[in-house]
Amino acid sequence: MKIKKSQITFGGETIFATHNSISTKTEMNFSAFVPGKDRKAKKAIIFLSGLTCTEENFISKAGAQQFLADTETMIICPDTSPRGVNIEGDKDSYDFGEAASFYLNATEPKYSENYQMYDYIVKDMTQICREDFGVSTFGIMGHSMGGHGALMIGLKNPELFESISAFSPIVNPALGPWGQKALAGYLGGDSNNWKEWDSTELIKSGVKCSSEILIDQGLSDEFFEKELLTDNFVKACDKMGQKVKTRYHEGYDHSYYFISTFVSDHIKHHLN
Repeated sequence: MKIKKSQITFGGETIFATHNSISTKTEMNFSAFVPGKDRKAKKAIIFLSGLTCTEENFISKAGAQQFLADTETMIICPDTSPRGVNIEGDKDSYDFGEAASFYLNATEPKYSENYQMYDYIVKDMTQICREDFGVSTFGIMGHSMGGHGALMIGLKNPELFESISAFSPIVNPALGPWGQKALAGYLGGDSNNWKEWDSTELIKSGVKCSSEILIDQGLSDEFFEKELLTDNFVKACDKMGQKVKTRYHEGYDHSYYFISTFVSDHIKHHLN
């Protein structure tokens, strides 16, 4: 880990760093806020950002630092994909390729070498938190594409992530245009291979976590009905007995204004 810059924030430290990833075989960037002065924490919340974002969006816009200032919990925000691998077509659209990894392990030959973002989160990120920051427990949260990642990764690893939450998550990517494009591009055209990366399908298959999942969704979100498909996940959870608290908010959209309004509730969810 190499720290590129840092700022004192609410008595702790907001940092921007880089490291060489074993999983993606590239240099990867991340940001973090660590409370206190010794750059150590007991728990880490891993925050996964959405399409087009970098490691800077959440840490700069959400205002989460103030709610972690007097805790022993840090928040760490990885970039949304490998960068600079120069795969033909990986910069052609905002919803596939760079900044649009969907946090899965690609199997299509073109992307399988570097787009191993599931492993990157579960292995590389947690290793950095343990070795460089002293962390022993984890929670995971995210927004939009990152909300998909948080739900999917948290459900697949209930022994690792003790708390899960999401803002405006893509919950059923196998049925939405964003998800269908990404899953086909990274995994191939057989939709049966998509199910293990789809949170709603995971719930339907019997996968569960012991803690209650928190989801916040704005009802003026332009992507709510076509892309996010929140109700599919809620119905699957109700049927299969997975505890989920879903809050719908009149007038709120898909933006960081929405996230910053309710981020304190998500921090509390992960601290409990």
